[in-house]
Amino acid sequence: MEDNLLHIREAWTIINNDFEESDEFKLFVKRLPTFYTLNTSAIQQMWKMDSSIQHRYKQLESGLSLLLKKAQTNVHRLFSLSKRCRMQPKLVMLRERSLKYWLSYVQSILYCNENNQIGTFSEETRSCSCPYEQPTCQGLIPCTVGEGTYCASCSYDNRTRCGNCNPGYMLSQGSCRPEASDSTEHYIGFETDLQDLEMKYLLQKRDSRIAVHAIFVSNDMRLNSWFDPSWRKRMLLTLKSNKYKSSLVHMLLGMSIQICVTKNSTLEPVLSVYINPFGGSHSESWFMPIDQNSYPDWERTKIDIPLDCYNWTLTLGNKWKTFFETVHIYLRSRVMSAGPLGNSSVYYEPVDFMDPSRNLGYMKINSVQVFGYSMHFDPEAIQDLILQLDYPYTQGSQDSALLQLLEIRDRVNRLSPPGQQQLDLFSCLLRHRLKLSTSEVVRIVAALQLFNAKLPNSVEYETTKLCS
Repeated sequence: MEDNLLHIREAWTIINNDFEESDEFKLFVKRLPTFYTLNTSAIQQMWKMDSSIQHRYKQLESGLSLLLKKAQTNVHRLFSLSKRCRMQPKLVMLRERSLKYWLSYVQSILYCNENNQIGTFSEETRSCSCPYEQPTCQGLIPCTVGEGTYCASCSYDNRTRCGNCNPGYMLSQGSCRPEASDSTEHYIGFETDLQDLEMKYLLQKRDSRIAVHAIFVSNDMRLNSWFDPSWRKRMLLTLKSNKYKSSLVHMLLGMSIQICVTKNSTLEPVLSVYINPFGGSHSESWFMPIDQNSYPDWERTKIDIPLDCYNWTLTLGNKWKTFFETVHIYLRSRVMSAGPLGNSSVYYEPVDFMDPSRNLGYMKINSVQVFGYSMHFDPEAIQDLILQLDYPYTQGSQDSALLQLLEIRDRVNRLSPPGQQQLDLFSCLLRHRLKLSTSEVVRIVAALQLFNAKLPNSVEYETTKLCS
């Protein structure tokens, strides 16, 4: 019976060796991709897709199962007969090689099969344990392809290094690391060195250092001329940047309007302001929510001159600053009258105040001034980034361009006015300062959203359309 067990053991080894030397097994190993490292899960997937190796493996399992039953039967008989013997038999049980063993063995053949010796491959360390120290059994171990910091593909010149990286990662010395977009200051500026207190002081002083020269336009009135304020007056300050300042964008920090009324007048000015960020029609402007939800309010300061004049100053500062190309100002007037109790004021529209015996008075605007600063803007450089979305210069340059456009988009949109959703100011920038068509703008915005969704820890936000 001991001889039978030895024969079974020999047959066990032969069956395993026959499987290893079979055409099916060798052909399976030969067909495996070698341009990136395969883990056991990937090899198992390919194993399941290969009917030949599965059929041959079932033959192996069937043969080993028969041998195992024979061995168990012999072992039980041997132990039953040896109960009265002084020396008990010493047996080594047959060890079945699971599918996991063969998958790991395939890895070892692929990566640890140099100098006529096969070692053992470790996925954790990506290295081989060899039977002998010299010479080594470790061969070329390609890069690992996967998500995140793994390679998107291996280099054709050196398979051990990454050739391409996943979105959001950049190639650095053959490996992939999280990519941070380069500074966008080359394309568009955002910041000023002024601090809030310094800015407020300069605004109060109407300092020329932060005054932005704009063109005053109005068909309803003239500066320094008295007018009847019974009807709404419209005026605007515009920069005409595409014509005169194509290399600049402008940030609004505040504005000041000097308004005078005739003596003893009961008129009260009411100002409404709309901001157009980058040009286009008036419908592409947003309403400034003055004195709403912690938004700044006008500050009135009496001017020490014989006339009844006030400086109306609105200070946005760094907290509420925003892009502007044109500021639309609507001036209405309301009539202040004593309330029914005598200690309160009631306001009427001038046209509704039906008392022709009273003179409502006149009003004039001496000056309208916007304050802020101008920043570098390079439309051609941004156009070059957009061009790389379709025609990348080098491997990885498309992702780099997308990252920079994404950074510009987010920084521009963050300067939206307060509201439930941010305004899509970035589309306005593309539409009016880069002169792109509506279809081009839609395509670029969609490409950025798709790219952002693939980035690690990305958060996409909804925006409200402003520009057509």
